[in-house]
Amino acid sequence: MNKSLIAGAVAGAIAVSAGLAIASYDGFGDRDEYAQVIEVDPVTETVRTPREECAPEQVTRQEPVKDDKRITGSVIGAVVGGVVGNQVGSGTGKDIATAAGAVAGGVAGNKIQKEIQEQNTEQVIESRCHTVYDTSQRTVAYDVTYRIDDQVGTVRMDHRPGKRISVDELES
Repeated sequence: MNKSLIAGAVAGAIAVSAGLAIASYDGFGDRDEYAQVIEVDPVTETVRTPREECAPEQVTRQEPVKDDKRITGSVIGAVVGGVVGNQVGSGTGKDIATAAGAVAGGVAGNKIQKEIQEQNTEQVIESRCHTVYDTSQRTVAYDVTYRIDDQVGTVRMDHRPGKRISVDELES
């Protein structure tokens, strides 16, 4: 047989085989197939964002005490009690009555000053704050229903698709 005829037949067989392989390879494997998008449902979550809300409010509070040991009331009470005690009796009895009056007056003066201090109040405007929460919805994903030929499927995606999805996206 002729060598060039055999070489030509082999080359032709290789060319036909290669052509058939390429034709059946589906566009070199890069051909995109697409699924038709039927429905897209956003997946949302509720977000609570705290914020501080303040408003002026009238408040009654005790005035600051200048004489917390109530020395003034005790001294005035002791003086008044001593003067009153001095009016009673004579001699040694007068001295005892003066001392007892001073002690009793001091105790009474202390208690009177305490009651007066507790009743001394003032009206002030203070800012009162509290935390309130604003709520909002945030889309975190999309549930997508799609159709390829006669088959229907669903997939969750991190972005909103268009009217069709690449099959490659469905496989990843």
